[in-house]
Amino acid sequence: MSVRTSEVKSLDYIGKEVMVRGWVYRLRKQKENAFVLVRDDRGGVIQCVFPIDKAASLTIESSIEVTGIVTQDARAPEGGYEIKGKNLKIYNIAGTDYPIGEYQSEELLLDKRHLAMRMRKMVAIAKIRATVLDYGRRWFVESGWMEVTAPIIVKGAVEGGSTLFKLKYFNEEAYLSQSAQLYLEAMIFSLGPVWSLTPSFRAERSRTIRHLAEFSHLEAEAPWVTLEDLLKVQEQLVSYVIQNTIRERAAELAYLRRDIVELKKIEPPFERLTYEKAIEIIKSKGLMITQEDGSKREIQFGDDLNIDSERELTKNVTKPIFVVGYPLSIKPFYVKENPQHRGNGLAADMLAPRGFGEITSGGLREDNIVSITERIKKEGLDPAAYDWYLDLRNYGSVPHGGFGLGIERLMRWITNAEDIKDTVPFPRTISRVTP
Repeated sequence: MSVRTSEVKSLDYIGKEVMVRGWVYRLRKQKENAFVLVRDDRGGVIQCVFPIDKAASLTIESSIEVTGIVTQDARAPEGGYEIKGKNLKIYNIAGTDYPIGEYQSEELLLDKRHLAMRMRKMVAIAKIRATVLDYGRRWFVESGWMEVTAPIIVKGAVEGGSTLFKLKYFNEEAYLSQSAQLYLEAMIFSLGPVWSLTPSFRAERSRTIRHLAEFSHLEAEAPWVTLEDLLKVQEQLVSYVIQNTIRERAAELAYLRRDIVELKKIEPPFERLTYEKAIEIIKSKGLMITQEDGSKREIQFGDDLNIDSERELTKNVTKPIFVVGYPLSIKPFYVKENPQHRGNGLAADMLAPRGFGEITSGGLREDNIVSITERIKKEGLDPAAYDWYLDLRNYGSVPHGGFGLGIERLMRWITNAEDIKDTVPFPRTISRVTP
């Protein structure tokens, strides 16, 4: 029975015969011996040593089965353990033109993502991602929230019609979902606090390091909540995910050379910063924003916060901050107006520290049918496409709210990734839909 390399690297295995299966990760052939680094199906690596005649035909990424004796040698890479090979079974000899070398361009690595996923860096990120998703789920389950599933094919916009992906749905026009939110709202009336993890799609013509056309969206919605209730949920969720991830994936984070000292300090509460104060801070720094015609001007009240603005607010902080109370004019139609501050919404975004930007967005939902119908019309949307959604305001409407968390944006912060494309196995962007 085969074992994984992580099991073999133990004093308990010294002198014992083991069998490992995997792929040739690195290969060094000398006059008498071949030193074969074997990568197993969880990304672990161990050196295997064979007489040159047994391994003469091997190439990088050939799939093999090795039987041999575990020994210790301080010179051996990957922890000082190695296998003195006795038998070598070859499943497939890989072509000699394997395109992924030690140094490759980012574009080639994206073009060959199906092969680049075998890289140690990508394996580490994939493991961290799995753990982030695992603990995201665990927090909601342990906190008594119910998981639900929302449709991906929809008839209306959530975040504005300009970023919808259109598709032909039999004889109708439909869209790929921008968010599960509206459907989660429908389910709180019978299931209470609910959450979902689904793909969301945004047809944004953006080439920034934090935008994807398809991303993993962890969303939650609950009845009978205040904005402060929602902020507490978010800071507890994010703290829980991070603390468990850095504990469980310490080896992977170390491989990525991620300094986790600051991450260890992530715990509630997070600072609340009003939108007005945020604009004041940005203006005091002299930050200019670029307009559609390419000209620059000083940021003003009523402007949305862009990447540069968020970076300026968080570049010197070590914990996330909430920006609270955005103007309604820059928020979607469903955001509830603050009755104590007309023109402002009961909404907040969580910004990650060190310039990583927005990772969650949420707030209270407008529960008055007249107000939300007017907002839908003002956005240039057709109320008829939201008739079922408006029904929720007609039959037993209650104060409620929720938020969405972008998994890839959270991952970018946790792993200190330069580009969000590195946080997902197969990224979809304005210029990339394969592999």
